[in-house]
Amino acid sequence: MTIYCDESGGLNAGAMTFAAVMLTPEVAASIHARFRAVTGLKGELKGSRISLTERAYLLELFDRAGGRAWVAVAEGAKLAHGKDGTPPTDLELYAALLDSAVGHWLPETGGVCTDVVIDDGRYDPTILARVRDTIQAGLSGWGRASLADSRRSDGVQLADVIANSLYNVTVRSPRARRIGTILEPMLASRAIRVAELTQLP
Repeated sequence: MTIYCDESGGLNAGAMTFAAVMLTPEVAASIHARFRAVTGLKGELKGSRISLTERAYLLELFDRAGGRAWVAVAEGAKLAHGKDGTPPTDLELYAALLDSAVGHWLPETGGVCTDVVIDDGRYDPTILARVRDTIQAGLSGWGRASLADSRRSDGVQLADVIANSLYNVTVRSPRARRIGTILEPMLASRAIRVAELTQLP
């Protein structure tokens, strides 16, 4: 199995969410291909660009295929500041959410080798390489952490949609109610689970 990771939002947007989606590469490719064939999507699949109906269809495909996700969520208004009263930086929050989302998965893998694929688009490659190395150290011998261009990764694009869905719900966007309805059965079945982060380690 592979854990595909992507984030949505940021502190300046009110919240940041980080999805860690567990799928085999073959299933991720199958979901993505079917979605594109039915919707005619061109270009990169991103949660911020698809309609509510398309989002519902994609998440239905994900659920039917047995996809599962942990989503770490931090809401700016609920996030504790440091001892000096300053909020965490965007990068510090990103790293903490990534660690939380992936960390929730590791005890459930049963020691089976699991690769972690992280979107390489948010920060400078040198910074992201350090983040990847930190995750690799946490994986130890369980698997390999790598960076990927989201445009070339089926799983990372699926993670983007899930992270964006929880972001909309968290910031109570105009689409939050409809997206919450789409997510409801997957949250109830625990196919998608949420870990709220209110304080950085």
